[in-house]
Amino acid sequence: MSSSAPPADRPVFTGLGVLSAFGPGLAPLAAAATRGGTGFAEVTRFDVGRRGTRRAALLADPPPLADAVLGAVADAGRQAELPPGAPLLLALHSDLQTREVARRVSEGAAALGLAGVHRVYTGACVAAATAVADAAVLVGSGRYPRVVVAAGHLVEPGVFAAFDAGRALARDGALRPFSAGRSGTLLGDAAVAVVVEAADAAAARGARPLARLAGWGRSGDAHHVCRPRPDGAGVARAVRSALARAGVVPAGVDYVNANGTGSPMSDLAEARALREVFGAALATLPVSSSKSVHGHALEASALLELAVTIGALGGGGLPVNAGWLGPDPEVELHLVLPEGRTDDRTDDRTDDRTEDSAEGRTEDRGENSAGGRAADLPGTRPRCALSLNSAFGGANTALLVAAA
Repeated sequence: MSSSAPPADRPVFTGLGVLSAFGPGLAPLAAAATRGGTGFAEVTRFDVGRRGTRRAALLADPPPLADAVLGAVADAGRQAELPPGAPLLLALHSDLQTREVARRVSEGAAALGLAGVHRVYTGACVAAATAVADAAVLVGSGRYPRVVVAAGHLVEPGVFAAFDAGRALARDGALRPFSAGRSGTLLGDAAVAVVVEAADAAAARGARPLARLAGWGRSGDAHHVCRPRPDGAGVARAVRSALARAGVVPAGVDYVNANGTGSPMSDLAEARALREVFGAALATLPVSSSKSVHGHALEASALLELAVTIGALGGGGLPVNAGWLGPDPEVELHLVLPEGRTDDRTDDRTDDRTEDSAEGRTEDRGENSAGGRAADLPGTRPRCALSLNSAFGGANTALLVAAA
């Protein structure tokens, strides 16, 4: 692990399809992530009158979940000019509808020329990242020249109620990763698909890669059914594994799209993990959690955040860590904050909220209080970036992606 440049023979991404609260396509999602314009609004899809939290990042008129996933698969396939026969790895929430949704997706995928659904992943919030890692292994081993990975989650009343009852949702209606005053997460809709392809197969057919999958790592610390291990050791192992597989030193990473759910315990554990891996380099390493903009899409979250990270590698700018009120002295990360928010002045206006009339969404425009570290780097184009995810049960994944 002596080089800062990822090996050139890693799998590449040649197609990407996205549906989020900002609509279809990567462009509106990436633009919102860069400026910090969140997708959160009052939930009207179902009754939340008795809930402690009433906000989420939702599509205005969502299609059925299987149709949403197939739309993303079709978009990814068109972008990749996908040859027929690729298998599909699918990440879904585990409930009574999973079998039927998987069946419908498999039938629709076959109609699109794919080989149908080969595996279904229901491993909570690392499900989609686990599928991407498996796709890389299938492609790297030569078993398949290309694999499609898809994931979908549309917020529904049962899951919303369960997260609300468990006090996992932010009571103030804002997802504030790594911030003082953070109180939990907020849910979001997503359907995403990527084409993972062997670099030589892509080159042979003239496909243009969007990015390279330089490395990946997985760990399980089994610390608690839902609480993170306080020292972040499992996250650190996953990151180190990804770096080692890529042959990249910690200083070779230019940006981290963190798991950052807004949970007081989880964010602190992740910050400790990053400090363990990156040491002094963490003081200048830009970090943010794009969940602060698009919400937590559970089993689809890792693929949605990977899409945002690929957008950053493509020159879309660094995703903003929205919702930030001020520094948590235990976190000490170099956060990418919205324009106009700095850490070098004292100001009492820590929650000056203004309405973005063009989007109909709320943005934080206030200045934060002094005492933390912040990165004012929205135009920076990273060459190598980490996308991190953790799940209940102590599962952790790290995907290291590099510019094509």
